[in-house]
Amino acid sequence: MTNETKTVNKPRKRLEDLRSQRWFAPDDMRSFAHRQRLQQMGLRREEFMTRPVIAIINTWSDLSPCHAHLRERADAVRRGILAAGGIPFELPAMSLGEVMVKPTTMIYRNFLAMESEELLRSLPIDGAVLMGGCDKTTPGLLMGALSADLPCLFVPAGPMLNDRHRGLAVGAGTHTKKFWDEYQAGNIEQSEWIALEARMTRAPGTCNTMGTASTMTSIVEAMGFTLPGATSIPAMDAAHPRMASQAGERIVDMVWEDLKPSTFFNERSVANGIATYMALGGSTNAAIHLIAIAGRGGVKLTLDDLHRQGEGVPVLANVFPSGDRLMEDFYYAGGLPALLNQIREHLDLDCLTVTGKTLGENIADIPNVDPTTVRPLDNPVTQGRALAVLRGNLAPSGAVIKPSAASDKFLKHEGPALVFDSIAEMNRRIHDPELDVDENTVLVLRGGGPLGAPGMPEWGNLPIPKKLLAAGVRDMVRLSDARMSGTHYGTCVLHIAPEAAAGGPLALIRTGDIVVLDVAAGRLDMRVSDEELARRRAEWTPPPGTRQRGYTKLYVEHVKQADEGCDFDFLMGHETPVEPAIF
Repeated sequence: MTNETKTVNKPRKRLEDLRSQRWFAPDDMRSFAHRQRLQQMGLRREEFMTRPVIAIINTWSDLSPCHAHLRERADAVRRGILAAGGIPFELPAMSLGEVMVKPTTMIYRNFLAMESEELLRSLPIDGAVLMGGCDKTTPGLLMGALSADLPCLFVPAGPMLNDRHRGLAVGAGTHTKKFWDEYQAGNIEQSEWIALEARMTRAPGTCNTMGTASTMTSIVEAMGFTLPGATSIPAMDAAHPRMASQAGERIVDMVWEDLKPSTFFNERSVANGIATYMALGGSTNAAIHLIAIAGRGGVKLTLDDLHRQGEGVPVLANVFPSGDRLMEDFYYAGGLPALLNQIREHLDLDCLTVTGKTLGENIADIPNVDPTTVRPLDNPVTQGRALAVLRGNLAPSGAVIKPSAASDKFLKHEGPALVFDSIAEMNRRIHDPELDVDENTVLVLRGGGPLGAPGMPEWGNLPIPKKLLAAGVRDMVRLSDARMSGTHYGTCVLHIAPEAAAGGPLALIRTGDIVVLDVAAGRLDMRVSDEELARRRAEWTPPPGTRQRGYTKLYVEHVKQADEGCDFDFLMGHETPVEPAIF
């Protein structure tokens, strides 16, 4: 008998075993006050004294278009919780809408993780439904839930609907970048550009390409934290509120079963997430988030593990930016379960999930109804893999690149560096007609890492100089210690570690130095002697930091580098949650 079967068959909890009963059951003054205050809000004593208390942690916000529908979806979750005999309480959490939040949502991922953990720890909660989907909300919510280790189930926001332009399906992110380049090159008129602005994102939901949002929610599903197929449902499809209601119903049973993350989250479920990541052709951002998530669950994961475990898993999801379809097409093809069935040989199908069943049971008999969108193993979307890890004298702790979205001709390349010390300098100079640059130049941006920005913004997809766009150039080799939007494409080397602001070798490269990129060999080097680098290091002084306060000050003082997941040093690893004292 497997551990998973033993877990499913263990005795169900009794009412007196519920965590919330520590607040409500004792016959003392403090518990009297707890019961009194809930009745103050109009609740009957029987509603919270006899039922599991379920938190709905909702990242809805009026300024988060990806989550604009989650207020209503919380009502669907509430409906399911009540139907199953639980009592729901909606708890708002910081909403990290990727486009609106500045300087970057990445700086607040750990904030959301802390908030989620403390909400679950400090309140009389027996289980939780986590509602999110835009890029950093998924890892933030899951990191916090793993640390709290209460029964939890993730409800993904779902991708937005497709749009069409000139007869072609278009969506967010990838097409924004493509159309911007054409607009800069003079191939799109301003009137058409303004029209696209109002049409391309035509309904609530996350980016409908295989950006960070769909990459992360799909990984979380593969690791067992969602209902089967939940991540592929478009946000405005009628199936989405039905899924939310079903999730509310299921979390109540999970509480009685004591089905906590520590019950099923392990090295094998992480490996399933990695294989899925590769088959999706997912966002490079997932490399950072996976390391952080794994660490919160007690699983040691490195960049080299990601590279090794992803070996041999081809890109099968024919979705932008690696393919030419959108998430709505992926859903119609059978969604993530259809993809998982294509890579069964790369998965551990015996891993337990939130359904109480194994991953293999969850995806059994799900057909792939469109093999042009969800490709079989013998017909991948591209020969390039979703993630490659690079090391060398420019990135001793590692860097990443997405070969499936890069230009083949640049995967082995040598060229002179053109270095920008800041995003402000780059924006000021990049489109100067007199800039000494051609297609073979390697654009380098430093100061975009966790400390340097701070927060590691999505600056890594450096713009092509306007004069080269006009000449027909659409890709160049670009290096940075920043991240890149998962919806973007191009030959971009990202997450270079250690970052320049921490004294990494990226701080030492100079304009004119020859950069050598060899993706097949896993190398990223600058052709500068060790002696010269030592001389430059002796002359180097750290860039002046900007004055920080509040949470940003905490972030700068405690964030780790990209190769370690950018978690806080005092939150890394997994410990048995400490329950609050109730006096």
